[in-house]
Amino acid sequence: MANKHLKRGSRKRESSPGRKARTKKLTLKATKMSITLKVPEESPDYPRCSAFVVERIYGIIQDSIDAKTNRIFIQTNLKRGLPLENINKVAGPFVEAWALEKFEDIADDVGNKYELVNVEPGKRLDPYDIILQFKLKRPTTDYVSANVDVKATAEDIVTSGKSPNITSYGRIRTEYLDDPDYIFIILSLKHKVTGEKDPATGMTNGIMEVVSCAVYDLKYLSAADISYNPALGTGQLQVRDIHYVTIEKRTVWEFLQLLDKKYIKSKGEVVWLKLARKYAWIKEE
Repeated sequence: MANKHLKRGSRKRESSPGRKARTKKLTLKATKMSITLKVPEESPDYPRCSAFVVERIYGIIQDSIDAKTNRIFIQTNLKRGLPLENINKVAGPFVEAWALEKFEDIADDVGNKYELVNVEPGKRLDPYDIILQFKLKRPTTDYVSANVDVKATAEDIVTSGKSPNITSYGRIRTEYLDDPDYIFIILSLKHKVTGEKDPATGMTNGIMEVVSCAVYDLKYLSAADISYNPALGTGQLQVRDIHYVTIEKRTVWEFLQLLDKKYIKSKGEVVWLKLARKYAWIKEE
């Protein structure tokens, strides 16, 4: 029910009258070739929209933790109980499903204090897990949408949260170019799991509990926090440690330049140029 009235335009930019596409000339060092890059430009109220959705998402999750409605119950007949040493491998889908239900419950409450009005789960190949839509008065619309990537990490595993894949370089760069107001939020949920065997039934009753959260806009992560892994497809953007990040405010164009720099350092300008032509990042003369 929560996604019944999701505006179809929520994944793309709410048009801003008078904002024209810009370009920038660039000469590639390796080939001495001159190209014209398309330069995206976000709306003036983007920082306000980003801060708004980050605050609301954090409030929803933190309020749930404070109210003790942060538990997922699991029952198993395994003789050894829950495999706690590897529970992080199966915890992710449970925690993501929990978060989705929390958002849906809030959205179903008309007039909720978080101003969340619509929720839509992502599909299998989408770079996000959930789309959230909040009421917010803007120059051209009355709402703002955020694409949320939920990351679940284990509290008692030291390496949990280190260098998780976020999304592909080629896809996310294209998203920001097509929609300069694209808001991509990382929702980091830390969990712990306990289990207790019922002597009467022999069943293990497990509790998966979300214990803390962090919320941030991908575009505002510091350069040191973002790494590039060339192993898959066009390569994956990763966060070095999802629990500890530094925020650096920047424009969408500054962010794309940062991504390009990391990609070119790994793959080179010639490979980058082929990708830029494939995804129409440059204006052909």
